Amino acid sequence: MRRTVLFAALALLAAVPGSALGQARPSVIPLPNGWQPEGIAAGPGGVLFSGSLATGSILSASTRTGATTPVVPAQQGRVAVGLKYARGKLFVAGGNGKAAYVYDAQTGAPVRDYALNGGFVNDVVVSKGAAYFTDSNVARLYVVPVGRDGTPGDVRTLPYSGDIEYDPQAFNANGITATKDGRWLIVVQTGKGKLFRVDPRTGVTREIDLGGASVPNGDGILLRDRTLYVVQNRLNRIAVIKLRANLRRGRITKTLTSPRFQVPTTIAWRAGYLWAVNARFGTTPGPDVTYDIVRVRP
Repeated sequence: MRRTVLFAALALLAAVPGSALGQARPSVIPLPNGWQPEGIAAGPGGVLFSGSLATGSILSASTRTGATTPVVPAQQGRVAVGLKYARGKLFVAGGNGKAAYVYDAQTGAPVRDYALNGGFVNDVVVSKGAAYFTDSNVARLYVVPVGRDGTPGDVRTLPYSGDIEYDPQAFNANGITATKDGRWLIVVQTGKGKLFRVDPRTGVTREIDLGGASVPNGDGILLRDRTLYVVQNRLNRIAVIKLRANLRRGRITKTLTSPRFQVPTTIAWRAGYLWAVNARFGTTPGPDVTYDIVRVRP
């Protein structure tokens, strides 16, 4: 009887996935050599998506196992910069291709392309009923309506007004995030190290007062409640900022660093952690150059 119970218990344990038995989840997820990542997006469950500056392709990565799976194949003449997952779709900023793309997140099939005739289309957030793309060279947002089933509509431009001033000699609006209710957007201006609250209906911007502090080299940003995380790429750190309820003031409460950082650019939130993708800007790209996503305790 005891032997039967023992065999039954062993069989049950063998059927349980390793993660459920307390096996450590990966703290680093290797990406393919030569991948040249920039953007990262959180998908359903424990999935992350990473895009390639080299080929415009996109893969999925499991935060449970570290396995990666191709999703969007290489796209001739395209790059994938910032990206976001929403309602079964991947919304992708097309960088100096002056374009944006939407793909089916399951099959990788193209859904819609947008020729934006702008400058450098850098990042994207999907909020209440729309996707908003930043342009680092032209002072405006690109707004794509998104239906409840994820179907994207026709794009329109939304010029900025108010406090933000573009510097033609620098990188301007870069990372973008949104409040949970969709009332406000936040963008970071990389060259000046400034943050702005943006009205998604009018484009009016108001600078967020950091009490004299700034976030130079600000890249990807992520908002959770009133905590804003700002990746400062070449500084190899993430600023943690507590914002006031009206998003007009904030203070840097701490800075996250890691010996694994190699010029992180963007972040996503999964399983209670931040996941930062190492772009390794400054390292000469090549087919043998290694890249990865690293887990960061917030």
